[in-house]
Amino acid sequence: MFSLQVKWGCSQCRSTITDRRKYCIDCHSMLTWTCIGSGRSGLYTHFFRHRDNCIHCASEMEDKPQEVEEKHRDIQKLQKLNNEQRPWSEWDRTYESCVQHTGHDIEQVHQLYSMCEQSLIKYCLHRTKKQSDNINTTSLSPMNLLVVTLWYLKHYHSERYIATEVNFSLSTVHHILTEVVDILHSCVYPELVSLPADMDSKNTAHGPEEHHKLIVD
Repeated sequence: MFSLQVKWGCSQCRSTITDRRKYCIDCHSMLTWTCIGSGRSGLYTHFFRHRDNCIHCASEMEDKPQEVEEKHRDIQKLQKLNNEQRPWSEWDRTYESCVQHTGHDIEQVHQLYSMCEQSLIKYCLHRTKKQSDNINTTSLSPMNLLVVTLWYLKHYHSERYIATEVNFSLSTVHHILTEVVDILHSCVYPELVSLPADMDSKNTAHGPEEHHKLIVD
């Protein structure tokens, strides 16, 4: 059964896809998907990871319209907090301040955020639901989760120092940093390391990869 939120296609032969399967029946290349809500796309093998982390696809799978509406309201509140809540509300005022604290300029931070947005929002919603706290006063927004973690990775401040600055408990800060570092790895790494679109095609012969470099900082 097709999802109204996702479009499927073949990037090789542009065939019209009438049912979802792993490979194109015409050229045998792996199918690609595009999520209408988030604008993200990828190969078939990456779809289920996307679906599990995408707020748009998850909402379509919900059985109760009231829960979907509540989730959308919470997401809107979190997105509004991105520009109102410190420290990002202070660090994004100037190029110098952003680089000083995060190691990246404002445009680069937004690029990283776009890669991780769905997972960061999902994490925020999960924490809010688990704690049953007020979303406006007790949670860092998705963007602030990201920049606080970048701040930590750049300066290696102690978790105790960060806990004091953001007014959270030490255990909460430890959990946040651990989770967001994992999100960065799972979301950013696939965006930076790309493989040929036909990598998993049954008819494609693969030899050793040449003239490629992987730089680890």
